[in-house]
Amino acid sequence: MPCPAVKPHGKGTEASTVNMKSLRAHLLSKEGASEDFPFGGDVLTVKVNGKIFALVALEERPLRINLKCDPFLAMELRERYGSVRPGYHMNKVHWNTLILDGEVLDSAVRMLIDHSYELVAKKGGKRHKGKKPG
Repeated sequence: MPCPAVKPHGKGTEASTVNMKSLRAHLLSKEGASEDFPFGGDVLTVKVNGKIFALVALEERPLRINLKCDPFLAMELRERYGSVRPGYHMNKVHWNTLILDGEVLDSAVRMLIDHSYELVAKKGGKRHKGKKPG
């Protein structure tokens, strides 16, 4: 996956339109996506096949979203963009926190949401410890 676009020096021509309404709409547009609040009312989790692919900190301004990411891409994004950090309260190898302050273009945010969804969706549903499939 190529590195997503970023506004030079944090500024660009594409106005930031990522707000909770558009973010939630994109997250829930994914096939099989469902939302839940298992950590309280201030953290929206979005799952596919019973596994989380996104967490949104609803009380943070600017909004923050945790997304699963390929480890090599995760590192590249963190090195390039100040608004991409290791995943807060997550496995820092596989998760990034994006601060939605406009540095990363909205189209790239959507692309990273899609990437997270695809990583989680392709793994299938939850498996119970000690039980083998089939």
